Amino acid sequence: MVHFVGAGPGAFDLITVRGARLLSEADLIIYAGSLVNPELLKYAKAGCEIHDSAYLTLEEVLSLMKKAEKAGQNTVRLHTGDTSLYSAMREQIDELIKEGIPYDIVSGVSSFSAAAAALEAEYTLPEVTQTVIISRMAGRTPVPEKESMKNLSKIGSTMVIFLSSSLIPQLVSELLEGGAYSRVTPAAIVYKASWPEERVFRCTLDTLEKTAKENGIRKTALIIVGNFMDSLYERSKLYDPSFTTEFRKASHES
Repeated sequence: MVHFVGAGPGAFDLITVRGARLLSEADLIIYAGSLVNPELLKYAKAGCEIHDSAYLTLEEVLSLMKKAEKAGQNTVRLHTGDTSLYSAMREQIDELIKEGIPYDIVSGVSSFSAAAAALEAEYTLPEVTQTVIISRMAGRTPVPEKESMKNLSKIGSTMVIFLSSSLIPQLVSELLEGGAYSRVTPAAIVYKASWPEERVFRCTLDTLEKTAKENGIRKTALIIVGNFMDSLYERSKLYDPSFTTEFRKASHES
């Protein structure tokens, strides 16, 4: 069987309990070496076969999975963060289905969650924004035209931008073209969220490019944009004493 496991954002102890158990039981581990913290391989048992997929094609990855399956072995395909974001999991699953190889998926902690923790922030604040957009700039891999950064930025919600650290000038230009953000809109760069090397740089859209250059940020970083970082907000209704919920009655009026 093949287990697709989200490795978490990087910290050794931010993988799920289930993911760690499957790693410890695996006969074959194929991990995304360019992104996954190699410390996670310490969970592997003695004799486990380990391959770094950074050096492999899809066909080579599938060949290893098929070989393990024929031998009655368990495979863990270890992807960074959570498998639902930028993991290229779907193309692997489609081939496993064709081959009749069973699989399951173990979700992980995404780096966008770890970045919020690093910022000590909540992406969704009452009366500021209740929407988080997760996206990326078009680079060697394109994005659908309707999902251009300019279009996505038009509502002014919180934005968490992956895989775009080398495209900051274009990114800033498109975000400003959308019209909902200004040059003083709060922004941040979170480098290697949750890793021992984690670094957080707070800035604005106007100073985002300068901040990245001065700190040598070119990859392995998330760019965060939104007024949740510097804004007045309304208190949560859930814990407001004047607000009745399914579990308690309002104690007084506001």
